[in-house]
Amino acid sequence: MLRTVLFCLAPLACFGASTMPPEGDQQLAHDIYKEMVEIRSGFTTGATTPVVEAVARRLRAAGFPDSDIFIGGAIPTKSNLVVRLHGTGRLKPILLLAHTDVVEARREDWSMDPFAFTEKDGYFYGRGTADDKAQAAVWTANLIRYKREGFKPDRDIIVALTADEEGGGPSNGVAWLIKNHRESIDAEFCLNEGGRGQMVNGQRVSNDIQAAEKWYLDVRLEVHNKGGHSSLPVPDNAIYRLANALVRLSQFAFPLKTDETTRAYFAGMAKIDTTAARADLAKVEAGDLPAMGRIAEASPAWNSMLRTTCVATMLEGGHATNALPQLAAANVNCRVLPDDSLQYVLDTLKKTIGDDQVVVSITNQEENSPSSPLRPDLVRTMSVVTGAMWPGVIVLPTLSTGATDGRMLRAVGIPTYGVQGFFNERDDNRIHGRDERMLARSFYEGQTFLYELVKALSVTGQNR
Repeated sequence: MLRTVLFCLAPLACFGASTMPPEGDQQLAHDIYKEMVEIRSGFTTGATTPVVEAVARRLRAAGFPDSDIFIGGAIPTKSNLVVRLHGTGRLKPILLLAHTDVVEARREDWSMDPFAFTEKDGYFYGRGTADDKAQAAVWTANLIRYKREGFKPDRDIIVALTADEEGGGPSNGVAWLIKNHRESIDAEFCLNEGGRGQMVNGQRVSNDIQAAEKWYLDVRLEVHNKGGHSSLPVPDNAIYRLANALVRLSQFAFPLKTDETTRAYFAGMAKIDTTAARADLAKVEAGDLPAMGRIAEASPAWNSMLRTTCVATMLEGGHATNALPQLAAANVNCRVLPDDSLQYVLDTLKKTIGDDQVVVSITNQEENSPSSPLRPDLVRTMSVVTGAMWPGVIVLPTLSTGATDGRMLRAVGIPTYGVQGFFNERDDNRIHGRDERMLARSFYEGQTFLYELVKALSVTGQNR
């Protein structure tokens, strides 16, 4: 039997909230979710316009006027949708963001059709079930529920479903909206993807809130040489010179450091970790470098949270089997902490390589953005709702080592937080991979969590 929880957010009277949404709203979210997953919106081969048009039809049927629904984008196939539920205006709006494009998926790589919504063994399978159509479906279903219930928030609730998060580029929906329709998404803060619930062996341990993320940088290392006949080798070989540079890079690590988000994360992990690392986790908050070093060695994920990383990902070189190479090159992918500048990273790489003949150039640089401050009202409200639904589960601030569109909103002054409430096994992350899936129970519980969280954050006095 589903457990029922009770929680209060004064001065509201206490209200009951099941971990599952009402049956009708559960079915609505399911149907929207299924429809979204079965629309092919792959970044390269698909289109997001059919997704948002399907959502718009549902919104109109639920009573949203055309004047509150905007559809547009950089190109006709890459449309975004912005819809607004009007409040009293006492508070600035809240923005609820999700992207509708997905990473490409091939049928031959999967155990099933990636673009068929498959329900099996308590899971929902399909491309986008975790990234990011679950949240897009929940935002839509919950907004329709607020409308049906006559909920009058003290702030406008804006839902934005956007294009091309997965590959960015000229059709990225958030970038396009910021440039062309900033007023439609302007908000006090935004809730987005990036913070999931963590389970270990079926037990929920933390409900994560992403408050910062690394930024993405590709640099090219390139060595040119006059070459020559391979029967006449000389010490100055472009491939050897590049190889030496990569060896030096492999032996280098950027300094360990923390910020508000990672200090809070490791302090929280120290409370729930049951391994031998627990003592060191407790020392990270105080900046204990030896402890941080041991933590970094214990986990690639922890290492990446504690430092900027740069790693070689692609190689090229030579032009003939019987000729000395005239070119040797490598791509180095960096995931950079928010506090580290581009110039610092480039200077550090050049110093580490220590060879002026290895040219370092930028091939792809995504926008850096500051961390979002850990708002006490948001963290407190999230903790109350989390504790009521899942007693004993803590809210854990995190820094994403990947990237989301939240970085662009942060850069223009809209603090953005990854908040989802969808729990999955920590070691079963299939996002971007084969047989992507979402626990059915987690999807519906996340629907309830986000419904209650947004409602509480949208009423004067409940989140202050």
